[in-house]
Amino acid sequence: MKILDILSKPINSNNIVKPPYIIAEAGVNHEGDMCIAKRLIDEAAEGGAHAIKFQTYKADTIASKNSPAYWDTTKEPIDSQFKLFQKYDKFWKGEYEQLKRYCDEVGIEFMSTPFDVESANFLNDMMDVFKISSSDITNKPFIEYLCDFGKPIILSTGASYLYEIQEAVEWIDNKKNPVALLHCILNYPTADENAHLGMIKDLQKKFPDKMIGYSDHTLPNKMKVLEMATLLGSVILEKHFTHDKTLPGNDHYHAMDKEDLKLFNNNIKKIFTILGEQKKHPIPTEVPAIKNARRSLVANCNISQGEIITQKHLTWKRPAHGVSPREIEYVLGKRAVKDIVKDEIFQWNLIY
Repeated sequence: MKILDILSKPINSNNIVKPPYIIAEAGVNHEGDMCIAKRLIDEAAEGGAHAIKFQTYKADTIASKNSPAYWDTTKEPIDSQFKLFQKYDKFWKGEYEQLKRYCDEVGIEFMSTPFDVESANFLNDMMDVFKISSSDITNKPFIEYLCDFGKPIILSTGASYLYEIQEAVEWIDNKKNPVALLHCILNYPTADENAHLGMIKDLQKKFPDKMIGYSDHTLPNKMKVLEMATLLGSVILEKHFTHDKTLPGNDHYHAMDKEDLKLFNNNIKKIFTILGEQKKHPIPTEVPAIKNARRSLVANCNISQGEIITQKHLTWKRPAHGVSPREIEYVLGKRAVKDIVKDEIFQWNLIY
């Protein structure tokens, strides 16, 4: 499954739940080490992700030197966004070209979120879509710049008011780019009680012509939050991904690893087996029940040949081997062809 296959399909107006497209958000968990970056690609593919996504930035262009931390400093002790970004901004055009080639070899889609014009320019040659971070949802000039590449947009909506999402969608629509919206809560990590997956349904309602997904920052916790997001109709799922959740740092401890990803995919297979068909109709195994558990019209007493059938002559009992109770109006007022004994199942050839 490719992202363009997902984004080129008609919007699901029938509320049919389908298996999601899964993005393993590696971010900068490679920490500037190419071997670790390739390991992340291998493990994301092994876990069953459709894509792996990195983040591409330079500290000088993403944050001022006076940008305070807004994460849990007991997990990531760096007290400045600038200092944190500076620690992880070592990969640039050449490194991402290597990673793109390696993704192609492994068979997983390559993505990276650009955070400046220069990275957007070189990433354009490597990706089929642009992912825009929640942090840039009000960044009109940058959104419009990315749209000018003419590719679909995946936009996260963390910490956003509805009017801000509507504004961003309008900017994208004006450029005629397809756009998918991801519900997101911008906490690292997000407590389960703060996930507010009901907002997925609100986005579906408010943007019926857009594909809606979910970008998750909760702790893995057996991946139940992502299962729920899937059943709520998320078309795309994104979750932070690491090769080692015990490592220090902001994006390791709340990320999923390959075993979490495998667990999720196995559970999703079971869920969709149980979910089954999503248009109501009897299935083949129910045919015996239709024939035997439903009712037929049955003689409530002995009826003489030629007697007019009235309500007092009729009751309804199992099995459904005769005239259905739904046809009672066509039986009342008819006459018996022959004597009908009490408890006999009505057939059409018994009346005229």
